[in-house]
Amino acid sequence: MRAALELFDERGYDATTAAAIAARAGVTEMTFFRHFPSKDAVLVDDPYDPLIAEAVVRQPATLSPMAAVIAGVREAWQAVPAPAAVEVRDRLRVVSRTPSLRGALARNSASSADAIAAALQSRGVPTSDARIAAAAMMGALNAALLEWADGDDSELGSAIHDALRVIEGGRA
Repeated sequence: MRAALELFDERGYDATTAAAIAARAGVTEMTFFRHFPSKDAVLVDDPYDPLIAEAVVRQPATLSPMAAVIAGVREAWQAVPAPAAVEVRDRLRVVSRTPSLRGALARNSASSADAIAAALQSRGVPTSDARIAAAAMMGALNAALLEWADGDDSELGSAIHDALRVIEGGRA
């Protein structure tokens, strides 16, 4: 990860190859692809999706689909150790400043939304409602995280809280 971020900073994302990342990290290209299915996965893969989906399933049945997603994201965020904000910011800055990564971000977001929607459907939420709630949450999280990546706030959690606050209809 660190080797990739260094090279992206030096050469730019598009000019950096997986082979160059592997060489900088002192591993083979094959080893690189054992850890990351693609170069863009270094930046956009999200290990929290299963945690969010599991947390959504655990929410009270009385909650609306959107309220269950909000509560699930909040619960999942509180349950995991905070990631190194500097590394997350570095990754997201590359994404926010590289137009060619928009597709990778959209694919990753679709995968996340699918996990959230499936969790809602397992609670009996109709497919359409589940997809809408999941997509709304992913849109809010992506917007807040990319805004945070290009800003000054050092707290990653503030981006998560901002997304949840806006989705809940709150004001700054």
